[in-house]
Amino acid sequence: MKLKIIHETSYSYDTPVEALVQSLRLTPSVHEGQRVSEWRISVSGGQRGAAFRDGAGDWIEGWTVRGPVEEVTVQIEGLIETRDTAGVLRGHRESVSPIVYLRSTPATKADAGLKELAASVQGEDALDIAHRLSAAVSKAIAYTPGATESVTSAAEALELGQGVCQDHAHALIACARERGLPARYVSGYLHTSVGGKPHDAAHAWAEIHVGSLGWVGFDAANACCPDERYVRLGSGYDAQDAAPVRGMAFGISIESLDVRVHVEEIQQ
Repeated sequence: MKLKIIHETSYSYDTPVEALVQSLRLTPSVHEGQRVSEWRISVSGGQRGAAFRDGAGDWIEGWTVRGPVEEVTVQIEGLIETRDTAGVLRGHRESVSPIVYLRSTPATKADAGLKELAASVQGEDALDIAHRLSAAVSKAIAYTPGATESVTSAAEALELGQGVCQDHAHALIACARERGLPARYVSGYLHTSVGGKPHDAAHAWAEIHVGSLGWVGFDAANACCPDERYVRLGSGYDAQDAAPVRGMAFGISIESLDVRVHVEEIQQ
């Protein structure tokens, strides 16, 4: 599948800030399931700084915007070809040991409810357990836009019984780690439709390390493994760690955020 992606993130400030520093994890991962044809990142009024590939295999760029800054827009435009690898992350080079992803964070800490959910699953091997954990999370947390916030933890989403893709990913990560399986949060894009209408947006899912097979993606929000509709950007311990855009504004101001994402299939 060939996809065209446009992603704009605009920040505005009620009082101009002195400067803005950003770390962008907005370049698609390099692996067998996707190949970039064209990709351009721009930051209005920004100057590109250092760029590097971290230990998890993610490409990170630093940008600086000198003030006074009232508004700044981060824009991504690109073409990428994807194919279905049944969720298996093949050909992705990274130096970090999977063991480090057994560490929990405030967003993925397992409480009594998550521990009970993780223990309720039985399977023949690690891969089977991972699939069953994903199915259990899908059943336990109904996909409900607006039901949670960005700071909602996996435990809170499970107790509420509702959430969005971020909550499904956090809950699955918590359950997998509880069963001794390294798990991490993945940010990216998903091309799909809802009710026959295009529904293109930024998306998130989880990856679980299952022995010799390596990292395998699980999207509990959609009850499936990532296929050719998915574009992988980067990963982390949780949503905050894997955020595509992280930064700091220098000055006292109230920040407003507007995000627009469009993913379109291009005929071969």
